[in-house]
This record gives sequence, structure tokens and C-alpha cells, in this order.
Amino acid sequence: MPYAFHGRRTAVATLSAALTVALAGCGSGTGSGEAGRAELTVLAASSLTDVFGTAGAAYEKSHPGTDVTFSFAGSQELAAQVRQGAPADALVTADTKTMAGLKSDTGTPTVIAKNRLVIAAERGNPEKIASLGHLADSRLKVVLAAPEVPVGRYSRQILDAQGVEVKPVSQEPNVRAVLSKVELGEADAGLVYATDAAGAAGKVDAVAIPDDQNAVASYPAATLKTSRHADAAAAFVKWLSTPEAQKILRDAGFQQP
Repeated sequence: MPYAFHGRRTAVATLSAALTVALAGCGSGTGSGEAGRAELTVLAASSLTDVFGTAGAAYEKSHPGTDVTFSFAGSQELAAQVRQGAPADALVTADTKTMAGLKSDTGTPTVIAKNRLVIAAERGNPEKIASLGHLADSRLKVVLAAPEVPVGRYSRQILDAQGVEVKPVSQEPNVRAVLSKVELGEADAGLVYATDAAGAAGKVDAVAIPDDQNAVASYPAATLKTSRHADAAAAFVKWLSTPEAQKILRDAGFQQP
């Protein structure tokens, strides 16, 4: 399910079959709004949900002529929205492969951050999970993201590299759904990004995966060619690489691009 953020206010956004982005209380993300104001809609990977809430508020404060609304979903779902003409101004995915597949729809992408995977274990780690190899235990309920989702591909990549065979009890549409299953006790463990586990500290335990067994997720950002606010969209994408934005990303646990 996608999520939408506007400033410091949060709302769940439901995309219709026609892929109209519903923006509660602020109209269309590509509407003109007040004269001279730009209302940007940014499609962003679900693992950016928390940090972009902070980043969006910071951007609006330093750019009073721009309002930013985020719609969050798995990168593969965002790509489908772009291909089907959803009104939006910029896109940030959790992998370069998805962005590369949209090169005819976007400007030149810039990697703004990187991430790594961890094992999210049920709070207190009652099953004493300590490594990827433990996830092969048939007694464990392990949940993974679907293979078409970036975090799902990364998960299978590192499991396959270690020869670990996992039969997940479910395959979720995005990383937040994987995390939720573990938080709710519906799974003993799942593979998620380090930043998602950090954001759920106290609700799940994060088990580190050694770098030589891990995968690096890159987050490219780009403007969309259909944007009605091309200059404002380009300014926002450029801002994501500034020291101010990079500090926000680092504070949330993202790595340097």
C-alpha cells in the first residue's frame, strides 16, 4: 500500500485504477495551487517513508514557494504508476535497475543514498537468530519481499550466494510490509533494510549481516518528464544531494551515495 506525506502531516493514499494520486486536504499534486507556488508530487520507495517525512518538512521550510507531497510504495509499483501516466514530478527508487527501466520517462538520475540489509527478528529474538544460515530452519516463519521488489531481489541474491534455502511463509509487496509481519509477531524473521529496522527499534531486533555476505541498495532520484513543475522538481532532486539533505539521510541510517 502506498503512503502519502505532506509536510509534517501524514495520510494514507489510495491510488485508483486510473492511477490518480489522491492528496488529502491539498488537492492534486500537480495542481497550480496559489499563484507562484509549486505543488510537487514525489513517488518514493517505501523504505524512504520515515526519512522523507523529515526531509520534506525541511525542504518546505527552506523553499517556502514549494509544497512537497510524497506517495510511497514498492519501487516496482512506482514504476507501473509512471508507465501508466500517474501525475507526479519526481521519482526515487530503491534500486538502479528499476530507474534504468524508466529512462524514457525520467531525467538523468542521481544516486542520493545507499542502504544494506539486516535480519529483522521478533522483539527479543526468542529464536536466537544470529545469521543468514539460521533462516533455513524449517521451524521458523520467515517472510520476504516478493522477487520483483528491490529488497526481495537483494534478499534472494544474498541467500543464494550463501547457499541458504528459505521457504517464506509470505512474499510481501514492499519492505514495510515485511517489517510489519515481524513487528506483529506473524513471522519470526524477515530481511529488511537496516534503516527500516532502526526505525522499528524496540519493536524488532536487528541482526547484522556481514558486509561480505550483504548487498548494497542504491537509491537514484530523477525528475519525471511529465512534470508540470519541471524547474521545481529539478531543484528538489538537486537538493537531495546537498549537505542539508544528506545529513537527514545519514541521521536516519542511510549510507553515503
